[in-house]
Amino acid sequence: MDIHTIYAIIGFMLAAYAVIANDSVQTLGTFIASNIKVFKWYWLWIAASAVLIFTITYGWYINNGDISYGRLAKIPPVEIQWYHAAAPAVLVLLTRIGIPVSTTFLVLSVFASTVVLEKMLVKSVVGYGLAATVAYVTWMVLAHFINEKFNLVKREHRKYWRVLQWASTGFLWFTWLSHDMANIAVYLPRDLPVSLLGASMAILIAWLGYIFWSHGGKIQKIVLEKTGSRFIRSATIIDLVYAILLLYFKELNNIPMSTTWVFVGLLTGRELAIATVNRTEYNFGYVFPLIGKDFLKMMVGLSISVALVLSIHYIFDPSVQ
Repeated sequence: MDIHTIYAIIGFMLAAYAVIANDSVQTLGTFIASNIKVFKWYWLWIAASAVLIFTITYGWYINNGDISYGRLAKIPPVEIQWYHAAAPAVLVLLTRIGIPVSTTFLVLSVFASTVVLEKMLVKSVVGYGLAATVAYVTWMVLAHFINEKFNLVKREHRKYWRVLQWASTGFLWFTWLSHDMANIAVYLPRDLPVSLLGASMAILIAWLGYIFWSHGGKIQKIVLEKTGSRFIRSATIIDLVYAILLLYFKELNNIPMSTTWVFVGLLTGRELAIATVNRTEYNFGYVFPLIGKDFLKMMVGLSISVALVLSIHYIFDPSVQ
């Protein structure tokens, strides 16, 4: 086993943990928050693992061994260096302190040219703005019919909302994995043999189990701070809108993007809409610091990503420009 293979293994292990621990909470966070008191964590883990196995296997089958769903088309395979493995190590550190960093920027950018990085950034900024706008309009309408500050769903109706939420979460989890598997697959062969496919899924399922066991980890706080995110009806609507947005960007083109930015944009637009409709009982002084803090954390993560990428492109390996 040569040194580059060792770097690839280290990078894969760290990226797998970081993607599950940092990014998956944006997808599974509301699912965990609204179900953890009803179901044991391992039942939620089994359900999420089943969707993960299907998504990865399906992508591997239809893309001739490539589990990235074509997201790496503009990022050619390279010999893994130490700095490729260092990127997810930084991401793991930021994850442990609760900063919602874009895995796409921090991991894929060290493999991509500056031209591709620029396209990724533009698509992510558009994603943030579109998600905030769609969420604001959607919840401006919904806020006239439902009050998400309280769990007002009748007890006899909750079982139906529970079914809808599990379905919307499954759809969202599939769509999100189609985007973000590229952040892990970049460390693997593009034509993945069955043995590596099975090993990769086993590692991801193990990390996923840890996240459910820990109830989402520190990043989960971003979800729990938002109005009504623990309520099953609110969680269902959030998941469905987010899934539709990700599906739109998935079909738009194969340029990777930050799903984290889309998710934060969605929560931002939702909070502003709820505050706008409920001005008498909702304090904007609470909302703006909340969404401002999320945005600041995103900017910190982006700054670290760009600094790391530029260091690699202009100091360690200028040939990738």
